[in-house]
Amino acid sequence: MEAQNKPDGISRNTVAELKGSSNPEEVVIISGHLDSWDVGYGAMDDGGGAMISMFAPLVLQNVIERPRRTIRTVLWTGEEFAYAGAKSYREDHKSELDNFIIVMESDLGTFNPNGISFSGTDEAACIIENILNVTASRLNRTTLKTPDDGSDTGQFSPLGIPTASLLADGGNYFDYHHSNGDTMTVENSDELDRCLVFWAFTSYVLANLSIRLPRNGTTTWQ
Repeated sequence: MEAQNKPDGISRNTVAELKGSSNPEEVVIISGHLDSWDVGYGAMDDGGGAMISMFAPLVLQNVIERPRRTIRTVLWTGEEFAYAGAKSYREDHKSELDNFIIVMESDLGTFNPNGISFSGTDEAACIIENILNVTASRLNRTTLKTPDDGSDTGQFSPLGIPTASLLADGGNYFDYHHSNGDTMTVENSDELDRCLVFWAFTSYVLANLSIRLPRNGTTTWQ
């Protein structure tokens, strides 16, 4: 395939949410990106991440009491084009940034989940570690890595907003990344289910904390 540069076109982020019960203005964002590289189908990068972020609120609204805060799914457009969707969303939601509790993304494959990479204050990291320890008895996903170096989440962390990414067994990730091999055959349904359960659980606990996740002051964005 020969590369071609064409004019920019119109594309959009896709957004859905599970409205919080008592503090709906405070938002936990879970996300993946919808666009993919020119070759392959983008099943791993980032169809799996988009899927678990899309289905987590659906699972939660059917099986558990609504959390205090809103869980908002954002499926970013234009991640492969310098994070265009995340940058536009950040700009369009300047007035809400102080109420973004955390921005999470799954964009490193949906293989067997291991834990979370995180950027934020030490106090917030301690809370994340405790949340992961709660999963140990059933899910055993306790790895905490700092900092978070996610692509779309990286558009929010410089503003002081806590960010996190799903950590999964990624040993084979770059065997398929941006290649013809990124098809549905890469995905394992059992591993996808485990990622979904972990993603839903983590977002729910963060949205239902009795306190806001600590951060460094208020968010400033010019």
